[in-house]
Amino acid sequence: MQKTVSTIYKTLVCGGELSLAVLDTTALVREAAARHNLSAVATAALGRTLTAAAYLCSWLKEGESSLSVTVKGNGAGGKLCVSGDGNLHMRGFAEAPDTELPLRADGKLDVGGFVGKSGTLTVVRDDGEGLPFVGTTQLVSGEIAEDFSAYFAESEQRPTALALGVLVKGGECLSAGGVFLQPLPGASEESISYAEEKIKEFTAVSSLLAERGAEGILHDCFSTEHWETRDIPYRCHCSRGRVESLILSMGKEEAEETVKSQGEISVHCHYCNTDYKFGAEEVAALFASGRKNEEG
Repeated sequence: MQKTVSTIYKTLVCGGELSLAVLDTTALVREAAARHNLSAVATAALGRTLTAAAYLCSWLKEGESSLSVTVKGNGAGGKLCVSGDGNLHMRGFAEAPDTELPLRADGKLDVGGFVGKSGTLTVVRDDGEGLPFVGTTQLVSGEIAEDFSAYFAESEQRPTALALGVLVKGGECLSAGGVFLQPLPGASEESISYAEEKIKEFTAVSSLLAERGAEGILHDCFSTEHWETRDIPYRCHCSRGRVESLILSMGKEEAEETVKSQGEISVHCHYCNTDYKFGAEEVAALFASGRKNEEG
């Protein structure tokens, strides 16, 4: 039975020297694909990015912390943008969601061609203390996993073995997720070598997830029985109420002028592909209500 929510499973291996995370992000990626009408290759590219970003968000404090990832390459698909927070509320979009590309010679989706091999991966992390960290690295292959591996090594100074995958067939995301092995401070060379060798078993991680599930991977591949889990929902922060506040901040004169010239005020949220539209009567009522609230 297909899971209706994505989940991250976390535990320690190698005597507590390695942090292991297995993510099943199938539901998350399916939601993104449906909201944005993603092509197969766009689903794979954005899905891998959502998975890696969700892993990064799992290290944030719950509450006011947030994180954003921008993958900007020279490929046919344009930018990939993903945002999340310490509560693992994730969202994202592809700049050219309907881009189609021929399969690679090995029959796999050409994510590298979609993203491009030249460009940058940028992570902005805000722990809620007003001093955001910004890390930017050059793209390695555009295949996302290798690019995040370079990011971890260069910007975070924490080399991390990782595998990402999205299985798309017949226009449907059948499975998506990833495996992350991150050495903790003081980890031995033996544990680090284990991580480097072990991750080679997950070149087809999406297929493994489809066959065994995340718990099967934890049990069968890592011989562990204990882990912590957290859900990863697709959730955008936009709302009609927020857009109303934005319109009020424009001021009545500017808002009315916009309606006069454009026929309405329209605001589009790229992250959830939602349009908020306000006609002349709605704008007038909004400012009338706003004045009453201020007087009250």
